[in-house]
Amino acid sequence: MTRTVDTTQTPPPVQAAYGYCETVTARQARNFAYGIRLLPAGKRQAMSALYAFSRRVDDIGDGSLAPDVKRRRLEATRDVLDRIRRGAVDEDDTDPVAVALADAARRFPLPLEGLDELIDGVLMDVRGRTYETWDDLKVYCRCVAGAIGRLSLGVFGTAPGARDAERAPEYADTLGLALQLTNILRDLREDAANGRSYLPAEELAKFGCSDGFRGATPPPGADFAGLVHHEVRRARALFAQGYRLLPLLDRRSGACVAAMAGIYRRLLDRIERDPGAVLRGRVSLPGREKAYVAVRGLSGLDARTVARRTEGTRP
Repeated sequence: MTRTVDTTQTPPPVQAAYGYCETVTARQARNFAYGIRLLPAGKRQAMSALYAFSRRVDDIGDGSLAPDVKRRRLEATRDVLDRIRRGAVDEDDTDPVAVALADAARRFPLPLEGLDELIDGVLMDVRGRTYETWDDLKVYCRCVAGAIGRLSLGVFGTAPGARDAERAPEYADTLGLALQLTNILRDLREDAANGRSYLPAEELAKFGCSDGFRGATPPPGADFAGLVHHEVRRARALFAQGYRLLPLLDRRSGACVAAMAGIYRRLLDRIERDPGAVLRGRVSLPGREKAYVAVRGLSGLDARTVARRTEGTRP
């Protein structure tokens, strides 16, 4: 369950720190920001703090610095996390992200070791790690996305009396994997241009795509559509399992998760219909479609659908 949050007692420096994090979130994470708008203020602020810290880690990994400099900066970021864990960040600290995250960690039961996992995952990127099998890639996805799902659950909490609440971290982790695999498909060409390859090497070879994706067309002779459809099926199976989280959350937290996950599921639909689109540009949803997804989430339709399916599969 979630601790009681009284944002009216938040000191002005902490409110300012949250304001900074919310600005970062609004500017750099449209899909995420769209989803957390559905949360009450305290939870929305905590989610913004989590995003701002995660964004800092990602920006180090994605930047143009030399690998050794990136590694030092990531370890320095881990030092900030250790200060937060020890309660050593004052409200007038000069780092607004640390101030906001420290306050969020006091208000909510955040498993901060998840942010250590995120740093570990970004270090994999810095080292140029590639993945031979899906089991290998899952390790990376759990670090950079599954951990964020578990951290988010610390903010959401589970609804009182929710059945199977003990499985909520597992479902949150799996939903994070589904979102990350969708991201990997969407960003195939962009990642290739940055010298990164995430899809399992054995699957790239199976579909004749080992040469990579540096142009607007698939490699000659490749079954690119077959590769994409294979990964889409995997992502759908992960979504189906991860969506079991929805009935375990309160209405507004469930709406937030349903909105964010629903946007990515619709991205997956678009990618499935036109696999080549991911090589021609960035696949995205128009605002009106995101609004429709949010309305579905607020209505509880997705959560009720999942609950009925879950009940139907119980022994």
